[in-house]
Amino acid sequence: MNKIVLLVLAVFPVAAVFSQEATSSANSSPVQTVSNTTPATAADVEALRQQVQSLTETVKALQQQVKDQQAALENANLTGESGLPQNPEPSPITGAENSPAPVGSTPPRFATEDTSVVQSTTAPAASPAPGASASSLPGGFPTTDTSVVTSAPETISSTGAGASLTQPITIGGGRNYMNISFDGLFALAYSSARDLDHIEVGDHDPQQRGFNARNIELAFDGAVDPYFEGFANIVFKLDNDNETSVEVEEAFMQTTSLPFNLQLKGGQFFAAFGRLNPTHPHTWDFADTPLVEGLFLGPDGLRGVGAQASWTLPVPWYSQLIVASQNGRGSTGFSFRNPGDDGMFFDRITTDREMRGLQDFVWIPRFENSVNLSETQTVLAGVSGAFGSNETGANSRTQIYGADLLYKWKSARAEGGFPFVKWQTEFMYRRFEAGHGANDSFPVAETFHDWGLYSQVLWGFKKGWVVGIRGDYVHMQDSEFTDDLDRQSRSRISANLTWYPTEFSKLRLQYNHDFLEENFFLSDRQVDSLFLQFEFILGSHGAHKF
Repeated sequence: MNKIVLLVLAVFPVAAVFSQEATSSANSSPVQTVSNTTPATAADVEALRQQVQSLTETVKALQQQVKDQQAALENANLTGESGLPQNPEPSPITGAENSPAPVGSTPPRFATEDTSVVQSTTAPAASPAPGASASSLPGGFPTTDTSVVTSAPETISSTGAGASLTQPITIGGGRNYMNISFDGLFALAYSSARDLDHIEVGDHDPQQRGFNARNIELAFDGAVDPYFEGFANIVFKLDNDNETSVEVEEAFMQTTSLPFNLQLKGGQFFAAFGRLNPTHPHTWDFADTPLVEGLFLGPDGLRGVGAQASWTLPVPWYSQLIVASQNGRGSTGFSFRNPGDDGMFFDRITTDREMRGLQDFVWIPRFENSVNLSETQTVLAGVSGAFGSNETGANSRTQIYGADLLYKWKSARAEGGFPFVKWQTEFMYRRFEAGHGANDSFPVAETFHDWGLYSQVLWGFKKGWVVGIRGDYVHMQDSEFTDDLDRQSRSRISANLTWYPTEFSKLRLQYNHDFLEENFFLSDRQVDSLFLQFEFILGSHGAHKF
């Protein structure tokens, strides 16, 4: 088609020139001279006119071919869009001032994507919007889990117009394509404690004094066919001995076009528990995991192989119900079917048994709602649960309840999403039945009632600059029988300053003060830590839900 267009552009001026010259010649020659005195010249003019007419007809034919091909392409695109409605989540963008209303809602009913705090990118030009038809889905609010590949929060575009500095590697096109991107997250750490790996509770947190490389991630996403889309995150980590480990953090497929605002997901994925658990480390507002997240849901978060169903309710505001089931086995099912380090968990020899039935799955429901208080203020609230068996006894059970609240203010005159204020809080309660261990090897059975919370405030005071403060507290029920480092009540205060030069890089300076309380087995102590975190992204990451 490019050749046809170039040919049209080349032929049309020539035809116009010939036409002008022919007309000029005909007008400038006296009639009597052409007809009576110079018959050869008249024949030449007639031949020239025929050539011009032929060229004009050729140009018209070429123009018609171009129109026909454009119509065919448009029809093909429409067919592809109607056959492959992508997850109805808005396309990644740069500035909140340029942000469209959430796709799938006409007119917009609520803010479903925090476009001023998620990393902004433009959609790859090579990937023809397979999700463009999402807006045609009635009530199609974003239902994608927030664990979908994403870039860092509170970022902006250096151009302010959504132009990407780099694009993902895109394989394929049209109905079937795949994007590939890479994220490197590193930290330089100092701590007054030598055992920083015990002070920090997340597996992606800084683990030692000096340099840390705890999250180097390859992200894949794309359209599988007209019915499914797929996502995968492969994470590489360097331990304190610089040995590399690889984990399949997520790899799942989900539906794109089910009726009644339904969506199904299957594979390995983060559970939709609370605000932070479903997200990846490079999207966090702080350099480390909140205490309650790491001690209740586990250092790697609550994730596993399973299935999930979500339903966006047909109400005037955003309201979504999610129910998932996972195996809950191993360290990623920390408070559930976790055999523990060296076969021990909370001082008990674990049973490490195989699945017996439905009671051994982890069941994870969540209900969340979002409303706009005004054009500049949004509130999102949710409740979550996780219920299943654990490995400290033959019939031991674990129950975790959670509640979360997010408030976001963004200036009506925001540029690139700045200035803004964001307040986020999560509370969790865990009821853990600690049994007698394998073969009744532990003298007593106990039921622990633990609770904790974190609350953080972020202020984007200038384009690309964010300052934040976070408070953490975890209360672990004391025991005269269980001696475990993870059962020590503790608190933390954190403050940081983050600079986003562009949406593809980040520098963050953070200070932590930890206070570990005395219990029956452990003495109290205080720890000061300082982190310098730096990150780069190659290729475009998708946006998170609000």
